Amino acid sequence: MEAIVAGVRVPKAAELVAAKIRRQIVDGELPEGTALPPEAELVARYGVSRPTLREAFRILESELLIVVRRGVKGGALVQTPSIDVAARSAQSLLQYRGATLADVHQARIMLEPPAAAILAERRDPDALAVLVAAHDDEMAAGTDEEVRRRGGGFHRVVVEQAGNHTLTLLSAMVQQIIDLQTARKQVLEATGKVRRRHRSQGHADHARLLELIRAGAATEAELFWRQHLERVKGWLLDETDAETVLELVER
Repeated sequence: MEAIVAGVRVPKAAELVAAKIRRQIVDGELPEGTALPPEAELVARYGVSRPTLREAFRILESELLIVVRRGVKGGALVQTPSIDVAARSAQSLLQYRGATLADVHQARIMLEPPAAAILAERRDPDALAVLVAAHDDEMAAGTDEEVRRRGGGFHRVVVEQAGNHTLTLLSAMVQQIIDLQTARKQVLEATGKVRRRHRSQGHADHARLLELIRAGAATEAELFWRQHLERVKGWLLDETDAETVLELVER
């Protein structure tokens, strides 16, 4: 049972054990794939009971930081935190909250253009080289799936190269949902339910952003990228048969 001291909740023993193991994982002391020591060793190390240790494991497993394998040869294996895992969790929360796809696009419009401005202000040659490589990769795409994946990759690179880890995480969460919407749009195109759009406009917009970043035109880059995202928002919302994140995932 949890204790209350002067109105403050005292963490349970399982939470304290989970916190210690979590710290080792995020600090890199326990790399991905590492097997945690046997239960008996951990029980002795932390001075807790087996049920308490197992509760700590359940906490870490719910946070996707470990995978617990049952059985004679079972045990706990470390998983390192990843943007994809966080994005999937955020997607579930957005489904539960009834978030609309219009909300998701608006969030992207708030996140990406400032990143484009940062890149133009810095004019970092290494960052520009990564962007150029992402654009070249996109231009070489053949199938619809490649176009979607590599085009989305260019958007992710724009934010990643701005160098803000928090912005990168938030953008990845949003981009994952927009990737799903784009995939749905491609299915509708393939079945003739909506008209197929030419990819050239998107490629041209990406190339234009590169030009603005290369020129150091921060204000123009931010404005142009916002206009690009507004256009994408318009045609995806108009031509996809879902209005909410939940509807999109269920189709």
